Amino acid sequence: MSSLTKLLQYVKPYRRDAVLAMILLALVVVVDLSIPQFVQVLIDQGIAGKDMGVILNTSIIMIGISILSAILSIINSVFSVRVSQSFGADLRKAVYHKIQSFSFGNLDYYKTGKLLIRLTSDINQLQTLVLLSLRMLIRAPLLLIGSIALMLMMNQQLAFMMLLLLPLTLIFTIVFIRIAQPIFKRVQKKLEVLNQILQENLSGIRVVKVFVRREHENKRFNEANIDIMQESFKVARLISILFPIMLLLMNLSTVGIIYFGGIQVSAGDLTIGEIIAFINYILSTMFPLLMLAMMAGQISSSTVSAERVMEIIDASAQVQDKPDAQTLKDIKGRVVFKNVDFSYNTDSSKPVLQNINLVAEPGQTVAILGETGSGKTSLINLIPRFYDVTKGKVTIDDIDVRDITQNSLRSQIGISLQEIILFSGTIRNNIKYGNPEATQEAVINAAKAAQAHEFINSFPDGYDSIVGQRGVNLSGGQKQRIAIARALLLNPKILILDDSTSFIDVETEAKIHEALEELMKTRTSFIVAQRVSTVLNADKIVVINGGKIVAEGTHHELMESSPIYQEIYNSQLGNGGNDDE
Repeated sequence: MSSLTKLLQYVKPYRRDAVLAMILLALVVVVDLSIPQFVQVLIDQGIAGKDMGVILNTSIIMIGISILSAILSIINSVFSVRVSQSFGADLRKAVYHKIQSFSFGNLDYYKTGKLLIRLTSDINQLQTLVLLSLRMLIRAPLLLIGSIALMLMMNQQLAFMMLLLLPLTLIFTIVFIRIAQPIFKRVQKKLEVLNQILQENLSGIRVVKVFVRREHENKRFNEANIDIMQESFKVARLISILFPIMLLLMNLSTVGIIYFGGIQVSAGDLTIGEIIAFINYILSTMFPLLMLAMMAGQISSSTVSAERVMEIIDASAQVQDKPDAQTLKDIKGRVVFKNVDFSYNTDSSKPVLQNINLVAEPGQTVAILGETGSGKTSLINLIPRFYDVTKGKVTIDDIDVRDITQNSLRSQIGISLQEIILFSGTIRNNIKYGNPEATQEAVINAAKAAQAHEFINSFPDGYDSIVGQRGVNLSGGQKQRIAIARALLLNPKILILDDSTSFIDVETEAKIHEALEELMKTRTSFIVAQRVSTVLNADKIVVINGGKIVAEGTHHELMESSPIYQEIYNSQLGNGGNDDE
């Protein structure tokens, strides 16, 4: 409940509408509670007294009251919907903005499926709770208190007799809530598992088809689906037991009123109209308890959702700007790693990178080689401060990157990530993603340097061709070249290409590096590569093994001094160590 209470801050901007909704709801309750009084007058004075004037006038008043109640309910609904929808929109915006502030470490923990569920299902649950609260939850206690008060005013003896059933009704309701609440929580958690399976399968359906795993995935989905169904059955069984019991108690109350009220009617202490009014008020007393039982499920589900949403809102980005962080402006591009250790988990005993010392002078091209899992990507991820070092420091122009604002730091760095992400839209917009104000000429020049211009023009719509979700309608090599063009368009002082030509044929790769050679003279470049042929002309080649730099130098220097580099070179180019190329 503490999480639900915290989320009330998102209702505060709309408290005027919320208060109006509650006032209108209170008026609806007052109007509805007046109807049994008019029924009493209609029966006792109109029908029993055979007075058509009273019957006609009272009927007209009751019709007017009913219309007024409907109008007030409609206006209440308008304000309630406005508050709940605005609350949901603001909360969704807050969670989305918080996710945008997360660093790579946070995103490693909160997977896409979990974040999507919090942005959709969980916030929808909370939005529904706000709506029901303004339309039903507040109405229940008002209706209960008002009905009891009016019964006591009409006939205390009969009211006290009927109120003996109220504790029994409350006990059944409380027992239902206590039993149902943990079941609702389990349903929510199982729904999260189901949504995770759905997200994984829908995004990876091509992999499922490639490996003929449809039956396996169908089984996973069916098991999760049945789990939810079985838990939901438990709730349905509870409701199927509770409602008949509540109806039984209401019927017993009605019989009791008729019996004991009949005795008082015979004695002349009560009228038939009062008995009918009493029955209406008993129903009005039981109805709030039924609503409370119905709301218990929503409250339980919303409590779980609130905890998950607040987990995101309260989370702190692992990488944050210091209060006095400086803005990085024009730089030369000298990058230095000094005694750097790095671990994804700070409690881990073995760092991913150990004792990294590396200097990249302005205008140098530094190539990074190593087997899969050696730490190449981890190394270059420290330059734009996607992660913070565990030990030591990374500097740009002798300034620790932790002392620089993240936005100004990354605006100086052009990156083509290992995982290629393209967005739905045109090819032009994807290239311009980091520089929306770029001219068409600049876009074309970047595409030409990335050897993308030719294949883009082969499409009927050229640069206006639509890219499918995650670039599904492009080949791996085409996506990589667009990603490289996107990085080049920033005209950065530091360029990072993380295995960005792995899907590109050798001939095209050679053309890309030939085009980049001139561009790289004015910027510091880091190239993570699998092919030795890609990095032969690099100013410095760094070989990483087991998170450590085991060799560093030019191609010719390493061919003479590094057995590991010689092995990599010979295995790929197969010329017995001949380094004349």
